[in-house]
Amino acid sequence: MNAQCIMVLGTTSGAGKSWLATALCRSYARQGLKVAPFKAQNMSNNARVVASEGGQGEIGSAQYFQALAARALPGVRMNPLLLKPEADTHSQVVLLGQVNAELTAMPWRERSNHVWPHIVAALDELRAENDVVVIEGAGSPAEINLHASDIVNMRVALHCNAACLLITDIDRGGAFAHLYGTWALLPANERALIKGFVLNKFRGDVKLLAPAPQMLQELTQIPTVAVLPMWWQHGLPEEDGVFDERSSASGTVKLTVAVIVYPRISNLDEFQPLKNIPGVRLMWVRSPAELAGLSPSDWLILPGSKSTSADLAWLRAQGLAAAVARHAGQGGAVLGICAGLQMLGEALIDPYGVAGNAPGLGLLPLVTVFEQDKIVCRTQSAFAFSIAAPALLDSDWVHGEVDVANPWAALAGVTVTGYEIHQGVTRQHPAMAQAGDVARAVLPDGLGWQNAAGNVLGIYLHGLFEDPAALQALFGSSLNGAVPTLEAVFERMADFVEAHFEPGTLTALLAQDLTQNQAIANAVYP
Repeated sequence: MNAQCIMVLGTTSGAGKSWLATALCRSYARQGLKVAPFKAQNMSNNARVVASEGGQGEIGSAQYFQALAARALPGVRMNPLLLKPEADTHSQVVLLGQVNAELTAMPWRERSNHVWPHIVAALDELRAENDVVVIEGAGSPAEINLHASDIVNMRVALHCNAACLLITDIDRGGAFAHLYGTWALLPANERALIKGFVLNKFRGDVKLLAPAPQMLQELTQIPTVAVLPMWWQHGLPEEDGVFDERSSASGTVKLTVAVIVYPRISNLDEFQPLKNIPGVRLMWVRSPAELAGLSPSDWLILPGSKSTSADLAWLRAQGLAAAVARHAGQGGAVLGICAGLQMLGEALIDPYGVAGNAPGLGLLPLVTVFEQDKIVCRTQSAFAFSIAAPALLDSDWVHGEVDVANPWAALAGVTVTGYEIHQGVTRQHPAMAQAGDVARAVLPDGLGWQNAAGNVLGIYLHGLFEDPAALQALFGSSLNGAVPTLEAVFERMADFVEAHFEPGTLTALLAQDLTQNQAIANAVYP
């Protein structure tokens, strides 16, 4: 096991673990080291499709981006256990990229012993193949009610002798109490693995922190190794459903894109590029009142969901279903992605108890049948030329500008690359089709459909707004290089942490002489 393991722990969820781990992956990778990310267990409905043994599987989006930052090929070993919440008390369990029905049905605390051997095997393989493994923890390592069944924080750290950083969000307040309390609740052998504290999202003069860092070091013998300033526009998609809810736009607002946030929203990270396009205001919507100012020229998006039927019922209960219908009826642009496509149809039919039967919104004459097997794959496909409505002007086509009446027309003929994660097949409603009410197939193999008017589009393909060709088609000259590439984002993040960590800290973490071993881990976590 040659790799040195660097682990990022947090005092809370949302403290900045994913962000810092991603930045460290790029920082170490550009030193010429072979780097891989790892997170033993991730709970998130933000997932990406990656290579797995014998095919393709799912991992959390954070580890996908960390792998790209590390200049590594994303794979299922980097996040061996993914929990996808379907309700407040139930999650679908994905083990090494594949849904595992047995683990899904198993009580939560009983899973630990079953999944730990898979976690250890995945981590040890990555350690054997790399110089550095950057590990992300989950939540807080000091949740004493969960300590005995821990498979993602200190048990992992002990197993691989990780040099650990503990990060906290100082913008929330109570940062020093969070750091000290977390440290104090850990057993002594686990405290010994923590090599530095990191204050994240700091605003103001760093000198005002004194004498707190020094006092904390006197109490714990652990230095504060970095104070990271608040950075709103770093460009990395947020993790675990935590996103910036502020409606924002650079320059004069020309287009509002309203994304409906249902309780089980998934893959919201694919909308990150829209935050950077000049004149575009991205807003997150939970009530009809928030749509009051939406004009027919604005876009309304129904995103992915981990529980389609339940979130569709929520839409109706909130009055949002009627608001979506009104917007579409006024000629407003509506886009449904994955579960959003399913909701736009006439009916959801569930013969296997996957999500539940439900009537759809009736904006596309389609029927979705849920199937037992999940479709998980990377996909490249071209939009049919028929997506272009007759109202589209030649000048609009040539200059790639948005056609207000039918913005989706600009996608005609564009080849896009994305990914599919869904457990349903969508087809024309047979009775409605026989009567002449049909949806136009705009992507092959049932991947995309459009209504006759052209303003309502439903696609199974995630990643539309991450595809450069699609962005160019939809926004044309207004882009002007405003959307940074992921490579540029990773480089800026690495520059940022290297500038704000104490000199020599990141290199010193690689040279830690840690004495914890597997025997200690087995004693603490029998």
